[in-house]
Amino acid sequence: MRTMNKSDSYISWLQMSFISEYPRCCNRNFVLHFPKHLPKPPNRCCLQMDTSARLFLQKGSAVLTCRGHRVLNVYGIDFTSRPSRRKPLTCLRCIFENGVLTAQELQEWSSYQQFETALQQPGPWIMGVDFPFGQSAQFIKNIAWPLSWSSYVEHAASLGRVGFRDALTNYRIARPYGDREHRRKTDIAASSISPQKLYGVPVALMFFEGAQRLVKSGVSIPLLQEGDPNRLVVEAYPGVLARRIIGKRSYKNDAVKRQTDELFAARVDMLSYILSGNAETGFGFKVAAPMSLADDASGDQLDALLCAMQAAWAWTMRNEDYGAPHDADLLEGWIADPMLRVQPADVSSSGSTSAT
Repeated sequence: MRTMNKSDSYISWLQMSFISEYPRCCNRNFVLHFPKHLPKPPNRCCLQMDTSARLFLQKGSAVLTCRGHRVLNVYGIDFTSRPSRRKPLTCLRCIFENGVLTAQELQEWSSYQQFETALQQPGPWIMGVDFPFGQSAQFIKNIAWPLSWSSYVEHAASLGRVGFRDALTNYRIARPYGDREHRRKTDIAASSISPQKLYGVPVALMFFEGAQRLVKSGVSIPLLQEGDPNRLVVEAYPGVLARRIIGKRSYKNDAVKRQTDELFAARVDMLSYILSGNAETGFGFKVAAPMSLADDASGDQLDALLCAMQAAWAWTMRNEDYGAPHDADLLEGWIADPMLRVQPADVSSSGSTSAT
């Protein structure tokens, strides 16, 4: 067995070991991207992988670039305003390779600490998260918050959860009916509710908890935050994709008594549509995932897949601002979805009658 001199770099050994493990890449130009913390090198490196290196690569931390060919980790996260064991954050890790997004690993996080840890993991990766990253420009200006995204996110965080809730409530009750909760351009295009909404689906609290963690993490958010270019996060909204597939049919419910056969049938129809290749028309790639995602009556697992699809699509549009609409408001943020890139937002920004 050929061995390497001790003077050879450990990175070079890992690269050659990768060829040994993945012979399809032999005799082709490639680059491996490694995180900062590598497994401890053995005393005598060889062209066959030791256990630590194989485990390291199997965890998906290394990304292969081979003559333009790339394997990318893509994460879809269904968010909640107060994670718990009963209602956790749901994360689906996928890999994106050769025009196919493939589901790999499903995780449930009962606290925000696990979300924060995920944001800090070494890249390159892209993540789609289901909560509004921003508030409407109209609200920000009316309430006299700082006129930059990161500044008003930090200001909201400084109020604390109770103070933030009070600020939104006081703003709402002081205004006339019909002009109390405003929507962003992207909310109007997606037919989603105002990010000021505190009740029902409390997306305002999701913004409060999620956005401040994005700022602190140092990730890059296209058009909003220049951070680590290898850790990318985009705003996802599975509702806009679900409606495109099954129309206005409901497909999920957290209440056990309301988890009907009709909802299950809608989830099966949606997932079957995606896996049969129909989504390739709008997204430009195929999806591979287990049908068992439809078994989750809360819909969180299926939503995580939809978030991953929107994130993967944004990655394919990385040379065009990750698919951001041409009129995207840098104060508000935007939802990553191919239909929203071209749909004009030319209606009133007030009101909140549309359901998520």
